[in-house]
Amino acid sequence: MKTYTPRPRDIERRWYLIDAGGVILGRLASEVAAILRGKHKPIFAPHMDTGDHVVVVNASGVRLTGGKEEKKLARRHSGYPGGLTETTYTRLLATRPAFAVEKAVRGMLPKNSLGRAMIGKLKVYAGPEHPHRAQNPERLSLGQVPTWSGLPKPPPVAPTGPQPKAPAKRSGAKPGSAGPKAKRSAARRTTAKTTSKASTAKSQRAKRATPKAATKRTTGSASSGVKAPTRKSSAKRSPARRKKKGE
Repeated sequence: MKTYTPRPRDIERRWYLIDAGGVILGRLASEVAAILRGKHKPIFAPHMDTGDHVVVVNASGVRLTGGKEEKKLARRHSGYPGGLTETTYTRLLATRPAFAVEKAVRGMLPKNSLGRAMIGKLKVYAGPEHPHRAQNPERLSLGQVPTWSGLPKPPPVAPTGPQPKAPAKRSGAKPGSAGPKAKRSAARRTTAKTTSKASTAKSQRAKRATPKAATKRTTGSASSGVKAPTRKSSAKRSPARRKKKGE
């Protein structure tokens, strides 16, 4: 099975609005972090930012349970010796409620450049007003999962390769009748067959007409380069020798 990796054109950023009035801080932070990461989408990938934008209003109305208002401390260090500063959440929610929500959400995101890009999509406001009406954010209640309508349709791509040829149109002639082109091709085939048969017949006749012995003698004399000994004809013999042989 191949690993799916979302492409940049598959990621669609949407806007959601969450009212934090009377909501527990930890519950709010966990759901906002999931939307910022994109875990509500089927194309979620842990190594990519596939999340959406979130606008949190009424951050001053969040609450803590179990007496954490006085027990939980928000710590900050200046980097110098003795530069540690501690603040209770009772004071932090009274003075900087938006910072308290951002701090809780930041702690639930990856601690790298990917997490810093995700927290940039979070907008927190202490009151009910926000300047993002142009984006028309969709309202979400706590515990509601955003609906997913699928990937956007890719733009049509023009074909770049060679186009397939259209099938040739059949003529309205009858199956028994052939056109002028078919007749010409048939005539050429018959002439080619007759010429090939005539050439093969001529070559066979030439082979039969040349005797094998004559070819051997001529080839042997030509290859060796030595003249064959000539025999004296019987006509040059004297009549006396003929008589002796006849006796």
